[in-house]
Amino acid sequence: MKKVLAFVLAATMASLPLTGCAGNSEKPAASSGTTASQTAGGETGKGVAGKTVVFIPKLTGNAFFESANAGAQKYSKEWGFTVNYQGSPSAAVADQVQVVNNAISSGADAICISSVDATGLDSVLKKAKDAGITVATWDSDVSSDARSLMVSQGTPDILGKMLVDMGADSLTKRGKDIKKDKIKYCWHYSQATVADQNSWQVAGEEYIKANYPNWENVAPSNYYSEQDAEKAVSIGSSILEAQKDIDLIICNDSTALPGQLKAAQNKGLTKDKITITGFASPNSIRDYAKANVIEQWGLWDCGIQGAMGCYLAAYLAAGNTVKVGDTIDIPSIGKVEVKANDSLVPNAKTGDSNNGVVLLPERVVFTTANVDNYNF
Repeated sequence: MKKVLAFVLAATMASLPLTGCAGNSEKPAASSGTTASQTAGGETGKGVAGKTVVFIPKLTGNAFFESANAGAQKYSKEWGFTVNYQGSPSAAVADQVQVVNNAISSGADAICISSVDATGLDSVLKKAKDAGITVATWDSDVSSDARSLMVSQGTPDILGKMLVDMGADSLTKRGKDIKKDKIKYCWHYSQATVADQNSWQVAGEEYIKANYPNWENVAPSNYYSEQDAEKAVSIGSSILEAQKDIDLIICNDSTALPGQLKAAQNKGLTKDKITITGFASPNSIRDYAKANVIEQWGLWDCGIQGAMGCYLAAYLAAGNTVKVGDTIDIPSIGKVEVKANDSLVPNAKTGDSNNGVVLLPERVVFTTANVDNYNF
């Protein structure tokens, strides 16, 4: 896996400037300003120029979401539509409801949101749809009948396995026998109601049980820090106090991971004493990696994800119609396929049109060897 990723990274960095999030190694040459796309049937879609998309993060001030906005702003200028980045510094349902209501009042054409709760925003998003506003999600989903398309970083199986594999590889580098040793571990992330992170944890647990039955989850109810930076450090400290012999902490949240690493660093712990891994931007973890607090961590191209979410929201708002199996050619990014909702959530239903999931094509593992190739 690392050799494949190294090749992808080398190809990416050789062809793209390091001014934003990492580029997509499969990205085609930039278009000549056209915003028309094509479905699988070859029909040219209606252009997105002139549309307004309200782009909503879980919270502002977080490196992941700010970088996603940078990508959305960059590409939307080329595509000819406006992205209004609106959010709150607190990851709270009430705050996101207010932002959505403001978008409805402003007459926006579309909303693209990363939800802090799997169902808590359903009502207000359905209100937006009733008002004629296209609703898309990215990063973290809502109920499938409350939005049109979801731009996901990967399926739960892909991302749950990736989290565990990074932990297993790091443990091996520490000299642990991951197949024989009794590895004590736990999960630290935002909250159980965040659909994406919770699904990764569930899939990761299934992967551990199937491959590492000797591992022991010392906190089956998980640790949560609610995407609060200070709380992430305090929860991280409490984990280290309560579980003094813990081997592995998996932080599948971009706020929890730096907080957990800070807590470990405060106690003088390095990657030789404890394994911590998870998902976060390279910039937020770089210093901890160079200080030998973490061996490896991962993420995906947040700038591309944010841009894709906004483009697809604008594309549907322009009057285009897609169904499962169709491909959409996003200028300067590439072709993406619309998949059924059950690719993310088992047994989830998918509407006949303008409803489904679009996946990012790749993810990246960061180490001290490649982290300086990225700036987000």
